[in-house]
Amino acid sequence: MPLALLALAIGAFGIGTTEFVIMGLLPEVAADYGVSIPTAGFLVTGYALGVVLGAPLMTVLGTRISRKRMLMLLMGLFIAGNVISAVAPVFGVMLAGRIVASLAHGAFFGIGAVVAAGLVAPAKKAGAIAMMFTGLTVANVVGVPLGTLVGQNFGWRTTFFVVAGLGVLGLLGIAKLLPEQPRPEGVRLRHELAAFRNVQVLLAMAMTVLGFGGVFAAITYITPMMTDVAGFADTSVTWLLVLFGLGMVGGNLIGGRYADRRLMPMLYVTLGSLAVVLTLFTFTAHNKIAAAVTTLLIGALGFATVPPLQKRVLDQAAGAPTLASAVNIGAFNLGNALAAWLGGIVIASGLGYTAPNWVGGALAAAALVLAIVSGSLERRTTARGRLAAGSVPAASAASTPSAEQEPVSVPAHR
Repeated sequence: MPLALLALAIGAFGIGTTEFVIMGLLPEVAADYGVSIPTAGFLVTGYALGVVLGAPLMTVLGTRISRKRMLMLLMGLFIAGNVISAVAPVFGVMLAGRIVASLAHGAFFGIGAVVAAGLVAPAKKAGAIAMMFTGLTVANVVGVPLGTLVGQNFGWRTTFFVVAGLGVLGLLGIAKLLPEQPRPEGVRLRHELAAFRNVQVLLAMAMTVLGFGGVFAAITYITPMMTDVAGFADTSVTWLLVLFGLGMVGGNLIGGRYADRRLMPMLYVTLGSLAVVLTLFTFTAHNKIAAAVTTLLIGALGFATVPPLQKRVLDQAAGAPTLASAVNIGAFNLGNALAAWLGGIVIASGLGYTAPNWVGGALAAAALVLAIVSGSLERRTTARGRLAAGSVPAASAASTPSAEQEPVSVPAHR
């Protein structure tokens, strides 16, 4: 594996750290700016919405310059956004910094995956892409807990300066180690947009929004929930985030392993289990051991849905996957924004810090319903295709005299 992959992994590590570390620092940030916890939650919502808008926009703009230069530009945006957050004198400026940093998120992973695959032999492409995404996974096990620890002991602004430093390392690594990449051929936007006429693509993205959103409904407010409800000390949030990160790693590996084998059954099981665990978190949050175990399970079940959901979109948009893939990355973050917003509403309504858990359970349950609908539509389409191809048994055909007069119409799905 070439060293250039290390530069991409460092960039992914920084991006993953800045996305999730804010959840461990919400009380400190809220106290510093004199705002409520639900208001501080807009730092999660704003970042997520920035990814939603930035993923397709930056991906399309990235076709106009070389991939190496685009990756460098994205890391520049990431660095600038974190520096703005670190020095922000008022809450609004910090929110703006979060949005600037978020613009790099989706396009970096989309373009970076293409670049990583092009650096190695065809037989090693999957391993190269996995190595880059390892940076994101490790960020949740190492970067987020350490960032939270640094912020609690040296001030939350220090954490964002450190994250900006990681961005500088990633930028220098890309500039030094990554070979010059050719300018990609122009994207035919009309062809890419055609994928969104496929109802299965839209259903998969809706599952992404609701399913992964359920995770963020609970995890956005994990710090006040664990300290005020479960009774953990502030310093314990660090290892709780490590548990969540370890769950993410395990769930991601399991989801990736079974996505190619039994994709829809995998989604049924993970989304259903996630809905149950999130709902139970409303009760288990009152006990330290039960709360810690539930945090681990939420990370595992939540990220077990990521590979199958992403593969579902790629499969259904096989003819034009570039924009659909980028938009689905944004869909994960749209779910984050929706869940953080809804969680803030129920807390502000006086329902307590555990209320976002049943909101998350409801979102995951809604995603399960959509998965069942999607699977049913797929089976129906497959059955119609077989009927049109003449695969109906002779006895059935003979018992239907009007079969020749009423040809079956097969929906065209990409």
